[in-house]
Amino acid sequence: MSQVVEAVVGGDRRALARLLSSIEAGHPDGIVAVEALEASSPAAHRIGVTGPPGAGKSTLVSSLVEELRKRDSTVSILAVDPSSPVTGGALLGDRIRMQDHIDDPDVFIRSMSSRGHLGGLAEAASLAIRAMSHAGFDYVIVETVGVGQSEVEVMDLVDLVVLVLTPGWGDQIQAEKAGIVEIADIFVINKGDRPGVEDLQLALGQSLGDGAGPILVTTATMGEGVVALADAIAEAL
Repeated sequence: MSQVVEAVVGGDRRALARLLSSIEAGHPDGIVAVEALEASSPAAHRIGVTGPPGAGKSTLVSSLVEELRKRDSTVSILAVDPSSPVTGGALLGDRIRMQDHIDDPDVFIRSMSSRGHLGGLAEAASLAIRAMSHAGFDYVIVETVGVGQSEVEVMDLVDLVVLVLTPGWGDQIQAEKAGIVEIADIFVINKGDRPGVEDLQLALGQSLGDGAGPILVTTATMGEGVVALADAIAEAL
């Protein structure tokens, strides 16, 4: 394990991938390695990205990574995908939406199946995030499954939470208020080129009241609004 830890701290991405596989498999050596990493390397900034299915979280994360790389920041991504209740398998399709970064040595992407775990993450996610946070990156971005109101586990594992919504979601805010809306530090209305943006902004403002985090508008497919999002994240951190 000491050799694995030394390799991960030294920037060996294959060693990190093997460690994450060990963590997913539940090997006890994974815990030992993570504790050694935490004692050997400073922690990265951890950002959780959550929201309902179809909000464009993966596309937004990809655009955010592009902006962070322009700022000379290194980024690690943990993308948790839902698993089939029938087969137990998962598409792990977030990698498809992040193909622009696969040749960048300063971007590391790991997909993980939720395997039926509730809360929007996977059972191994907590330990995996700890490992990735001490693997020499500036940022770790955690993208949750996208299951709705119960998806609040991420708030205990990251420094701040970005909630991604889309126009037309305003009528659901009150119903969701007891869940993911209340854990968010930054609100993003993605797909801002669609009608209903102003209505959602108004609904969010009325629901959250004073002291709520910034409400931003992005169109991730075009990269619009992503600079403002990166600025808001930096300010919040």
